[in-house]
Amino acid sequence: MFGPESTGKTTLSDQLARHYNTVWVAEYAREYLQDKWNNERKTCEPKDLLPIAEGQMRLENQLAKKATNVLICDTDLLETKVYSEAYYLGYCDPALEKHALNNHYDLYFLTYIDVPWVGDDLRDKPQERERMFQYFKETLEKYNRKFVILTGNKQERLAAAVEHIDNLLKIK
Repeated sequence: MFGPESTGKTTLSDQLARHYNTVWVAEYAREYLQDKWNNERKTCEPKDLLPIAEGQMRLENQLAKKATNVLICDTDLLETKVYSEAYYLGYCDPALEKHALNNHYDLYFLTYIDVPWVGDDLRDKPQERERMFQYFKETLEKYNRKFVILTGNKQERLAAAVEHIDNLLKIK
């Protein structure tokens, strides 16, 4: 999954994992940053990005061993890179950037902003959804990632994602 905050990535990850009877990798940053908020009342800082990236990859590697034919990831390092650049004036730690660009996935689902915004302790840019969507899209294009834009309600997104994953599984 790839896209701006509050665009249904977690919901769809869970739905797809159930559909394919597999596991899905949660967004490590949510747990990490929620703990930081709860314990320190602080939001994400540049120094948090490498521990977040390391935690995300640790989860992916652990769960890849348990996955069936498909591993669903709620996010990836390229998304962390996008947020780093968006929040920190174009800055991305070189180690994060290197690993983000070296990680490859068979397909990205870019989630569109046509679902209602749901706020929480960590989400903070409801007015910038269109700009962030464009940034995510441009990033996938810039790095030649294979992607599909998912729109519509939960059922429509799930049906489209299943169709694309099934087609990928036929190829392999």
